[in-house]
Amino acid sequence: MSDGSISREPGDAKLWSLAVMPPIQNDSSHRALITIPSDGETRRDFLTIATGAVAAVGAAATLVPLLGQMNPDAATIAAGGPVDVDLAGVQPGQQIVVRWRSRPIFIVHRTPAILTALRNSQLLAQLADPQSEQIQQPPYAVNWHRSVKPEFGVLVGICTHLGCIPMFEPQPNPTSPAPNWLGGYFCPCHGSKYDLAGRVFSGVPAPYNLPVPPYRFVSDTKIRIGENPTGANFDFDDVRQI
Repeated sequence: MSDGSISREPGDAKLWSLAVMPPIQNDSSHRALITIPSDGETRRDFLTIATGAVAAVGAAATLVPLLGQMNPDAATIAAGGPVDVDLAGVQPGQQIVVRWRSRPIFIVHRTPAILTALRNSQLLAQLADPQSEQIQQPPYAVNWHRSVKPEFGVLVGICTHLGCIPMFEPQPNPTSPAPNWLGGYFCPCHGSKYDLAGRVFSGVPAPYNLPVPPYRFVSDTKIRIGENPTGANFDFDDVRQI
């Protein structure tokens, strides 16, 4: 570690979060903005705010206390009420992380290339539940993009294995964190992998896709997390595993 390099082997998550945690910048709405590095930047050591908050549930690790910095409103969070999120400033390819019911919520603005990748036959063959048959999302998100609108993914950012917070790894890579990687999420605790719709890969410790919370669009550029669209009655407590 003296050369400043960071291992990305599973199990080193807490060390990474302490060693390479980037500065947290919140806008006026207390949102934490995460931008994909340019090609000239090193992605190996790039950790998003979500990665900085990595932790395993129970005795496996202690939660790094960063989730409090993603508060949209302390009173709203304490009450577990709906949270409004303005998406107008989220550029294609960017992800923000907000907090709902004391959980990190990943909101990613998916590009046309990402949407094409989500339907790639080679990717689908690697997924454990590509059709979202397990109840990890509302009925209105049982589709190939697992969302209300294809361009915006909204996911609970907690690995369904032991509760770590996965890394945002959106750039295609021929070898890492999986062969022919098309972009997704990598859990640094035990190596579980998900695509950018939150669908879990086969052969990893995590048994289920990342949950999708109830949410609806209240305008073209604003969502309300914690409320279903008109006519829907999905209860988040019905998901198989958070």
